[in-house]
Amino acid sequence: MSVEVRIDQGRIARLLRARGGIAERKLRQRAERVADIARREAPGRMGDFISSYIQDGPRGLEAVVVCTHPAVRFVLDGTRPHIIRPRNARALRFDVGGRTAFAKIVHHPGTRANDFLTRALIEGR
Repeated sequence: MSVEVRIDQGRIARLLRARGGIAERKLRQRAERVADIARREAPGRMGDFISSYIQDGPRGLEAVVVCTHPAVRFVLDGTRPHIIRPRNARALRFDVGGRTAFAKIVHHPGTRANDFLTRALIEGR
């Protein structure tokens, strides 16, 4: 009596890569874990603009975590010192220590880079 087992590597690879398969579920779980960490690490309301999805890439399925907040580039890369001037009014209006202040020009000191997306990716591995 003999037993023969044949492994079809191509079929196994197709099953793993198939939509709705094991690999996609695990990839989706990991992407959502990274997105949750990024939401927690993001400053202010920026976390509300973070989402994740799965797409077909050139090498198979890939997970994407994205932040669509309009200022995300400034947060990730930081900014140099710069001048802020009003665009549609004669003065800038902002709150300082519970009081309203007005200025025709503000010399912003710049901001340090805060790469919360990369930190989330590393932590979510």
